[in-house]
Amino acid sequence: MKNRVARSHTAAREKVANRSRRTVLSFLSGLAALTVLPSGARATSTDMRKRIVLVAQLNGPDLATDQRVAAHLSTRGYTVQMVDQNYRPELARDASLIVISSTVSSKDVLPGWRALPVPLVTWENDLLDDLSMSGKRHDVDFGETGKERYLWLVNAPHPIAAGLPAGVVNVYGKQAPMSWGKPGLGASIIATVYGQPDKPAIFAYEAGATMDYEAIAPARRVMFFMSNDSFGNLSQSGQQLFDAAIDWAIQR
Repeated sequence: MKNRVARSHTAAREKVANRSRRTVLSFLSGLAALTVLPSGARATSTDMRKRIVLVAQLNGPDLATDQRVAAHLSTRGYTVQMVDQNYRPELARDASLIVISSTVSSKDVLPGWRALPVPLVTWENDLLDDLSMSGKRHDVDFGETGKERYLWLVNAPHPIAAGLPAGVVNVYGKQAPMSWGKPGLGASIIATVYGQPDKPAIFAYEAGATMDYEAIAPARRVMFFMSNDSFGNLSQSGQQLFDAAIDWAIQR
């Protein structure tokens, strides 16, 4: 009888011990999960800090194109804030990248973007002189072509070349105008308008490089070849070049 009672007490104690072990393991498992979650949260927070300020003409006829650009950038993990052309540059000091669309009216864009220590990408050729990215003479130092479809990729090793081979690149689905500019000596020219080597269509300045008028680039600067409504007309190669220009400028 005593042995039976002892065995019963022993079995009860083992049952309690097993239950306690399961409780402890469950707690430790939950603790491990909580340790991982903050790391994931920090990664998401870091991605959210990749904020792009897109300067456009919000009441202009090509707003839909700018909205399409913003939507595309959002799908690539960037947070995009669209602002009007008269937005004050100092309000964008905490942005990761400034993008100035060619839909802006250059005379309505406030001064200050040139000296802002934030990376910048633009396809508004009329602003290149204001940004010290080219000379001041229209149709000599900067301008827009007639309808074109091809670029000549001259600097394939550069990251903005998106891994495409040097030579002729079809960047538009159908012929359309292209913006161009002649940069200062510190620029890296990535591509020129096909058949017009005197018209650089994609070029970039590294932070600290000499731009025009002996100005020093306060952060990375990129000129891209699009015009007002070109984004939807980009070919696959054109899209690759666009993404590479954004990623390089923002140092992704």
